[in-house]
Amino acid sequence: MASLKSIKKRIVSVKNTRQITKAMKMVSAAKLRRAQENVVAARPYAKKLGEVLRSLSASLEGDLHPLLEKREVKKLLLIVLTSDRGLCGGFNTNLCKSADRYIKEKSGQYEQISVMTIGRKGHEFLRSRYTVYKNFSNVLAKPNYQTAAMLAQEVIDGFVAGEYDQVELLYNSFRTVMTQDITFQQMLPVVTEETGTTDETPVEFIYEPSVGELLAEILPKNIEVQIFKAMLETVAGEHGARMTAMDSASKNANEMIGKLTLQYNRARQAAITTELMEIISGSESIKG
Repeated sequence: MASLKSIKKRIVSVKNTRQITKAMKMVSAAKLRRAQENVVAARPYAKKLGEVLRSLSASLEGDLHPLLEKREVKKLLLIVLTSDRGLCGGFNTNLCKSADRYIKEKSGQYEQISVMTIGRKGHEFLRSRYTVYKNFSNVLAKPNYQTAAMLAQEVIDGFVAGEYDQVELLYNSFRTVMTQDITFQQMLPVVTEETGTTDETPVEFIYEPSVGELLAEILPKNIEVQIFKAMLETVAGEHGARMTAMDSASKNANEMIGKLTLQYNRARQAAITTELMEIISGSESIKG
């Protein structure tokens, strides 16, 4: 049986760990509210921009913009968006494993699959398995639209230059505090057809300036908005996952402290009993 000193040391260590996990949970809970508000505010804008894009593309004849050009897909770029920090359960691991499976499944379908990582955790996981085309870390601490615009321009320039024929974005979409959905989204060429059916009658518009000029503005903006929304979704999902993970860790610490305390009391009682038995035996031997 472990000594009283070692058990007491373990109890103190677990209590210190519990203080850290509780503090991390409180910090993530405070940050989650703002992150969730940002996601909720960004979603309607991204959705409406997509509707405008589909409305414009409905009157198109052929590809009027390079970002709409559909080619034979030989070179694929997969953008993997993860967090920079850990201690958030399976938030990053599940996403990285999905990326790994996706690359293995598609490796025989395409001549080349390039990987771009946004976030340190995704880069650490994938760099040992594949060649990472480019990596951007420490951009999610304070996500802003300027960073999203820079990343979008990086992707657009590579697509227009023919470095890849299709771009896929993989990220965690925030649903609830305890649930994040792994989401694949085709970024380029821009998808202008909405899946599903609708009962709404299409409305014809007269555009000024021309459709081509509007597309030249809206298509790059759409890529920027979609990347920015994915960044906000990732940040909200990270805080939600970390809050859940730290809450679970705190509960486990409470259980461990209870078990160690019981073990300590039993060991202490056994030690006291042993001492009493020695005293009684000594007393009896003196009398005898």
